[in-house]
Amino acid sequence: MIEAINLTKRYAGRTAVQSISFSVARGEIVGLLGPNGAGKSTTMRILSCFMPATSGTARVAGCDVFRQADDVRRRIGYMPENNPLPGEMRVREYLKFRARLKGLGWRRSRERVATVMEQCGLTQVNRRIIGQLSKGYRQRVGLADALVHEPELIILDEPTIGLDPHQIRAVRQLIRSLAGKHTVLISTHILPEAEMMCSRMLIMYDGRILASDTPENLQRTVTGGRQIVAEIAAPLLSLREALLQLPEVESFDIMDGDDGFLRCTLTPRNGTDLRAVVYEAARQNGWLMRELTRNRHSLEDIYVQITQPPDEEEE
Repeated sequence: MIEAINLTKRYAGRTAVQSISFSVARGEIVGLLGPNGAGKSTTMRILSCFMPATSGTARVAGCDVFRQADDVRRRIGYMPENNPLPGEMRVREYLKFRARLKGLGWRRSRERVATVMEQCGLTQVNRRIIGQLSKGYRQRVGLADALVHEPELIILDEPTIGLDPHQIRAVRQLIRSLAGKHTVLISTHILPEAEMMCSRMLIMYDGRILASDTPENLQRTVTGGRQIVAEIAAPLLSLREALLQLPEVESFDIMDGDDGFLRCTLTPRNGTDLRAVVYEAARQNGWLMRELTRNRHSLEDIYVQITQPPDEEEE
């Protein structure tokens, strides 16, 4: 759906996007992650034909964003960070206007407006003036606008910014429901939100893409294999000796727990899943076990490690 090769955008005195290359498959929900100033919005504006790149190429649904801009615009729905809605128009009136503007006929626009209003939870406010709506409802109007012409690609720039927890959950569920039928590219700096919505992450920093993978694979990249946490009721020396005998375990740490249990944190060798190995060792020795889980780094931990300057890592 998206193929970008060596995209670069320079402004006077600075480079916002530095020769980035990436692709997005049809039906994916991909998160474009990074702090303010990382180049996320600039990348989205290039892909949506809002501004040209300085150099490089980009194609959306097989169409060149520079030479076939009109064809690209017909295939995308774009909601910018600062959602520009006319405060004096009513919700239904605005969405019908936008549907006609995007090339839908009178009958088809009426059908699509009814569909997206139901999809985005706007039916009950369809006659309300947009300027009198809450921030959450205005975001839903922006999403409905992006969806009304059934685009192949939906580009959302910070879709949950400024929303309360209930509104965020509603928007998140709506975005997840689009997977498969639509391709979605989401820009955000709220890492837990991206982890809940996206099947793949593109991590941007200082105009460059530093990582592109699924959350699961990013976990493996950072940890070199997921650590295991186990709580086992066993004599300390016997447990230590048993763990030293396991070739799949690269290192481990044992701490005193409560009720006679010892809390073990084990790092695998070569990314092995240690749960079955540790369980079997406890079973053979007749030790009671009450916890056996894989330790999980947060997306924030992954992001900080990937974007950390080399001199800070050495410290």
